[in-house]
Amino acid sequence: MLDAYMGNKISVFSLVWLIVAAIDSIRNLPAMALFGSSLFFFFFLSAFLFLIPVALLSAEFASRYPEEGGVFHWVRHAFGEKAAFMAVWLQWINTVVWYPTILAFIAGTAAYLIHPSLAQNKGFLIAVILIAFWGLTFLNMYGIRISAKINEFCGIMGTVVPMLFLIALGLLWGFSEEKIHISFAWHSMVPSLNHSENWVSLIAIMAAFLGMELSGVYVNDIKNPQKTFPRAMGIAVIILLTTQLFGALSIATVIPESEIRLVDGIMQTFTYILDRFHLLALRPWIVCLIIIGSLGGMINWLLSPAKGLLQASRYDFLPRYFSVENRWQVPYRILIAQAILMTGICVVILILPSINAFYWFLMALSTGLYMIMYMFIFASGLKLGRAPKDSQVFQIPRGSRHIVCCLGLFGCAITIFVGFFPPSGVEVGSSLRYCLMIAGGNIALILPAWLLCQRKRLGRR
Repeated sequence: MLDAYMGNKISVFSLVWLIVAAIDSIRNLPAMALFGSSLFFFFFLSAFLFLIPVALLSAEFASRYPEEGGVFHWVRHAFGEKAAFMAVWLQWINTVVWYPTILAFIAGTAAYLIHPSLAQNKGFLIAVILIAFWGLTFLNMYGIRISAKINEFCGIMGTVVPMLFLIALGLLWGFSEEKIHISFAWHSMVPSLNHSENWVSLIAIMAAFLGMELSGVYVNDIKNPQKTFPRAMGIAVIILLTTQLFGALSIATVIPESEIRLVDGIMQTFTYILDRFHLLALRPWIVCLIIIGSLGGMINWLLSPAKGLLQASRYDFLPRYFSVENRWQVPYRILIAQAILMTGICVVILILPSINAFYWFLMALSTGLYMIMYMFIFASGLKLGRAPKDSQVFQIPRGSRHIVCCLGLFGCAITIFVGFFPPSGVEVGSSLRYCLMIAGGNIALILPAWLLCQRKRLGRR
């Protein structure tokens, strides 16, 4: 996306859009809607404990090490190559786990072009997930890049427009005589924190804000970064919080908690409201817009994590077999391995008792893995301290650096912990079974990185 701005400094407006387009997503709204009016509390808590700290620290790292961008190099400067490999592995593997959720969302949305009941059909979901992912994988073999203009179109038309339309319909529903399924009483918006099921809200909300560290790469391309970046970040945070919060509340207002479907909850809500107000003819257009937006974002994310893993392979953490690039500078062997692993992960859908359970389990597992990676970033911020004073380098204000890093570490730790508890509104089987599945998933996905570190220690290639 940055290519379109090369040669010119990015304006505040452009920077705000780049940040929002990278993170804002309509697919997370049903998962957040499960928690109703308590979202007000947890949204602002997550912004305070995670969204703002990770944006500030990532911006500083990107400005401090402009020639060595990315998580691998940031952590390497603080803790060495092995910790850096572990961090970039977590960034890559969590994305592999994340792919089935976004593809399931696309499949569930596309089902409304054929028959809505297919959105809850496991065979249909698996078929669409595998066809779409392998298709996008082979497209990326040729180094396909989507220009900034296409990305902008996909983001605006496929995410912002449907999200704003959903919020408008939610407001229309709220001011009509239709039944509202959540309470806006004060005691409902500030939930009791003594119950683990309330804290589970953080999983869905944190998942909506993952990727904020990517905004830091733009710091060196804006005028007066010390003032411009905090201003743009503040505006972006407000937009993200507003669209995600009110989008989720629109769903919770219309659909009872027990009936919200995570895979196709967006179209479930649109269908319910449009049918009530005799606007059902608009549904196919909404389906197409959401699919365009989701596929546009998917193409962007498919190759980037593989490129990050390629950086680590150049330090001999991976067998040389995976460090090979084709003539389009694409690590095609990593892409193939990524697709094979994602195919195996899809087997989980056959084990779990429901589509909602499949979606939530992968979202919770992916979010937990990503949070461990973020802990490496925050710990690196504490270890490295402030950069030498330089007017061209964005830095966290003096005196607040340790607070920002500690808040981030605390927010990540809480999210990882509550990830072991299933939400009350999703049928996942017994709590013990779910906890063991999350623990087993973490071990199975982190263990290869530890083995690869041992392999490097032994000098094997």
